[in-house]
Amino acid sequence: MYAVFQTGGKQFRAEPGTRLRIPSLDVEPGGSVTFDHVLVAGDGADKIQVGTPVVAGASVKAEVLRHGRGDKVIVFKRKRRKGYRLKQGHRQNFTEIRIDEVALG
Repeated sequence: MYAVFQTGGKQFRAEPGTRLRIPSLDVEPGGSVTFDHVLVAGDGADKIQVGTPVVAGASVKAEVLRHGRGDKVIVFKRKRRKGYRLKQGHRQNFTEIRIDEVALG
């Protein structure tokens, strides 16, 4: 059983027991969260439900494991012959979750 859900402007494929890093959520570690914006839900290869735009009644339940920050990304800008150089770093916040249940509608 699997589902494709959307959170933070990105889409993720969820199966029970998998761990995902999603954009940061405002939930304490150990808490649970439910995602209702399910785009595709399936029960293996036989039964697949495609939402228009969402699957009615489908949801994904997960437990928040931890919050963290991703690897550093270096942003370097330069203009030739002008002496212009700009170096900037960025680390994106994330929330790590464990999928507990995928409920079909």
